[in-house]
Amino acid sequence: MKRFAALFATNFCGVMNDNVMKTLICFVGVLWVDAELKPLVVNATAGALVLPYLFFSPLAGKLPQYATRLSIVRWAKLTELFIVAVAVAGFALHNIWLALGAVLLMGFQSALFSPAKYGLIKAIGGAEGISEGMGGMEAVSFLGMLLGTVAASFLAEADGLIDMIWPMIALAVAGVGFSYILRVSEEREAIDTSANVVRFIRSTRSMLRRYRGMEAVIHTLSLFWWLSASLQIVLILYCDEALGLSPWQTGILLAATAIGITIGCLVGGHIDRRRFMLGSVPMLGLAMAALLLVIFAVPMSAVPFGIAIFSVAFLGGLFKIPLDAEIQKRVSTKELNVVLAYFNQISFIYIFIASATNLLVTAFLPTRFIFLLLAIVFGIASVVFLFNYRTALCYFARGFMRLHYRVEHIGREALETTDGQNLLLLPTHRAVVDPLMLFAELYDIKIQPLVDAGYFRQPLIGHVLGLFDAVQVPDLRQSRRGVEQVQALGQIVSQSLADGKNILFYPSGHVTTDGRETIGTRRQAHETCGSLPTHTKVVGIKIVGLWGSEWSRYGKNATPPLVPLLLKSAGLILCGAIFFMKKRRVSITYIDITDRVREWATLDRRDFNRNLENILDVRD
Repeated sequence: MKRFAALFATNFCGVMNDNVMKTLICFVGVLWVDAELKPLVVNATAGALVLPYLFFSPLAGKLPQYATRLSIVRWAKLTELFIVAVAVAGFALHNIWLALGAVLLMGFQSALFSPAKYGLIKAIGGAEGISEGMGGMEAVSFLGMLLGTVAASFLAEADGLIDMIWPMIALAVAGVGFSYILRVSEEREAIDTSANVVRFIRSTRSMLRRYRGMEAVIHTLSLFWWLSASLQIVLILYCDEALGLSPWQTGILLAATAIGITIGCLVGGHIDRRRFMLGSVPMLGLAMAALLLVIFAVPMSAVPFGIAIFSVAFLGGLFKIPLDAEIQKRVSTKELNVVLAYFNQISFIYIFIASATNLLVTAFLPTRFIFLLLAIVFGIASVVFLFNYRTALCYFARGFMRLHYRVEHIGREALETTDGQNLLLLPTHRAVVDPLMLFAELYDIKIQPLVDAGYFRQPLIGHVLGLFDAVQVPDLRQSRRGVEQVQALGQIVSQSLADGKNILFYPSGHVTTDGRETIGTRRQAHETCGSLPTHTKVVGIKIVGLWGSEWSRYGKNATPPLVPLLLKSAGLILCGAIFFMKKRRVSITYIDITDRVREWATLDRRDFNRNLENILDVRD
């Protein structure tokens, strides 16, 4: 955390100043206008701080073309001194327009400042420090929101102007000081983007197609801001209507919510450094949905309700950090500012949607139905994210399978690659479930499989195969034109390996019928290894423990159907029956056979396949 201290401090001062200024105007500025204009002032103040993100985020994405991120941060903090001076003039003259103008300027400054400050995380901490940096940044942000709101409530009762405005001046000066303590080694690099809002959105979405699943990450992460904005609104209404709490007691609940998110962000950053936490995001989302459903359905007194809301907030912090970190990890430094600016736009659109839906719900239904809406939104979004992000789906499947299988890895170091190396994986095919098991266990390696064309015709499975960029293997039984397609398939595999992609296919091409790995006269492995790129590493994979299971052809006349067996397994888990079954032991052995297949590739196809069979053959 020490290396991020100056960045965290700079961020904290800015966020706290935003909230001091905004909340002070809501408490004090409303006294300068007629009573009927007070709701307008409160809403205008909130809107003035967030509207600039919608319209000026494209400009924020463009700034790194002209200056380093550190320079942008420092100039933004210097600008804050002028903005505070405008706010001070507004308070001194009791001029609501000057005060609102200051908030609008602060929103504009924050919109330009935000992508740059988050872009510095990778520059300061490197790839290994992303989770820690994101967790700390989000934690100090919510701490700044909390302390800024609480401080403003006390400052609103100050006797004189100086007593009221000095914290804003102090925070602005401190922010400048901390920004100049920052030391970052970075080069100016950015892509050319449009400052036009519509063009910016179109071009960024086009760019994100290269990062498969990144749109799903951004929209799922934006739902966190929907939750945060909704809770802030619903708690004020619900605590009064349903719990009969005073404003002071409601403030405590709001503070507990912010603290819950803060702690969740810190814990999430710590955990994400050590394990793959992104795979837990769907489960965290479903857990939040379940808690929100309980809050909606079960009448509670203040204390149990507070505990439940704190738990939702804590889970929200855990939910948020791996998604934040994924953007930093996957997006190149050159494009990071653009993607973060785009994320700011999307997240604030979600905040406005939250306000609109909350207004609509409360117009026709009791306030507690907002909790039901949030539960439905997070439940659906968690499932949608699960089936639209490859690594999250693999990690979830890994946990699902390990409820019934005790998986042991032998020689996994064979999968390690040096810079520029890629993998060709040649596994045994003992059962219809072994491809799922392999991809689940190797969730951290991006692998492109060759899959029978028939699976692509099944809607959900076809969609999932698209996440893996799976290549269709034609079924020769359906059309003799498949012979030409098989020849084209060999070229596709060779080109993919030459491009540095990790490829997996089964040399035998079918699930074993007798427990033996029989490749016969199949040509794919022989031809692929005959034109193997120098940077490709070949790993044979032997799986022991699945032959004889219901997933295999042991004692059967046909290959077991994949989907019905998956549904049956899911049903057993839901019924709890699988927890009373003995776990089946499965071992996966990885063997580096690169040198051997290069040598065997000079032999004819039958001899090559026979040697490969001897390496891959196993007995359960």
